[in-house]
Amino acid sequence: MHGGKGFGGGEATRDPGPTYYDPNDPKGKQQAIHKAESFAEYLAKRGSAVSGGATRDAAPPPAPTTPVASSRPVARVQQRDARRGTSWHDGAASATSHDFLGNSMVQGSWSAVVSPRSRAVASPPAVDYAAVRKELKLMMDNPSWDDGSLAPIFIRLAWHSSGTFDKASGTGGSNGAGMRFSTEAADPENAGLNAARAFLEPVKKRFPAISYSDLWVLAAYVGLEHTGGPAIQFHPGRSDHQDENYWKEKGMSYGRLPAAEKYLGDEVDAEGRVVGWERLSNHVRHEVFYRMGFNDQEIVALLCGGHVYGRAHPKASGYAGPWVENPTVFSNEYAADMIEDEWFLVGHEDTWLDEQGAAELRPALGKRQYVNQKRGGQAGDHPNQMMLVSDMILAWDPGFRPHLEVYAQSEERLKEDFGKAFKKLTELGCGF
Repeated sequence: MHGGKGFGGGEATRDPGPTYYDPNDPKGKQQAIHKAESFAEYLAKRGSAVSGGATRDAAPPPAPTTPVASSRPVARVQQRDARRGTSWHDGAASATSHDFLGNSMVQGSWSAVVSPRSRAVASPPAVDYAAVRKELKLMMDNPSWDDGSLAPIFIRLAWHSSGTFDKASGTGGSNGAGMRFSTEAADPENAGLNAARAFLEPVKKRFPAISYSDLWVLAAYVGLEHTGGPAIQFHPGRSDHQDENYWKEKGMSYGRLPAAEKYLGDEVDAEGRVVGWERLSNHVRHEVFYRMGFNDQEIVALLCGGHVYGRAHPKASGYAGPWVENPTVFSNEYAADMIEDEWFLVGHEDTWLDEQGAAELRPALGKRQYVNQKRGGQAGDHPNQMMLVSDMILAWDPGFRPHLEVYAQSEERLKEDFGKAFKKLTELGCGF
């Protein structure tokens, strides 16, 4: 199997030097910098404590009907327990391993912190989802990150945590946040998502009662709405796996996320298509999305809406560059450009890209992708954009093409359909 960039927003890779702005950037925006905001910087930017407010999110599940007394908020209970030498995780943390970030299990998620003995008589701490949403909005714009926004990487985190669902067995999906553990985190298609999880840690620490799986999905929803995408009704109630035993108990394995070059050959046909693209199309359609319960229209909507965000990086997925000119704003540019522009297959050996001012589009060794630059062209003729082979099948496959044409013509139609499909994706396996 070829490893590759998965679907839904760009990935992140490294933490280099200080933030800078390039005045010679031909696209008039900052290039990928990758400097993770420190917890101190985050707190300084946040300023005063976040208060409640209007929200589109659903109310917390029925269970927490008794509100937490104002005289004993969670933070004060934790302080009391610290004085007594006990832990907020009493009865759970000692029995489970640590997650991939080295944190004690779930950090307050109700599914893991309440002992079986007390669960029957206690109510889970209430979550102020309006306050969580406000907190997420405050951190969404980050000038030191890819193109100045965390929205793409949060969208990808929610997508990849959800994209493991299998409707036949009922396993996988966003319920569980299994990427906190080493096996799922090490999936090549999840490269770079450790950065997204780390960015959300301060929010998790501030609101310990929200589950990781709820937080990841809500961060994506906030990111979409913040960048002009669909406003999706958030349904809380996901729980977190306590360790990696979930997959072992179900007798299932990882490797369910899509690969960008699976089943492809080495040759190109007379129309510039990589030989074997039909098998790749079958992989995307049947092995990935049909397995989860999506149809062709939903598949195209998800890809057209998800890949308008972010960029790929050679040191993570091996692929390189953004899909669209402005990868931090929702639009139908991905669909329109795929149909209207010319696309040319390139590999790492195509150093002419560097000479034409398109070095950011040259993939890593062994990877191939399509670009909107032509050998012999002039630097600046077109903004640097790329498409994966798994993107191009939407234009080549007769079942996908009609839906692609619809979205190329109507941004509003894409926004509506993508919102519905993304909500469905992020609720698979949750038991709502």
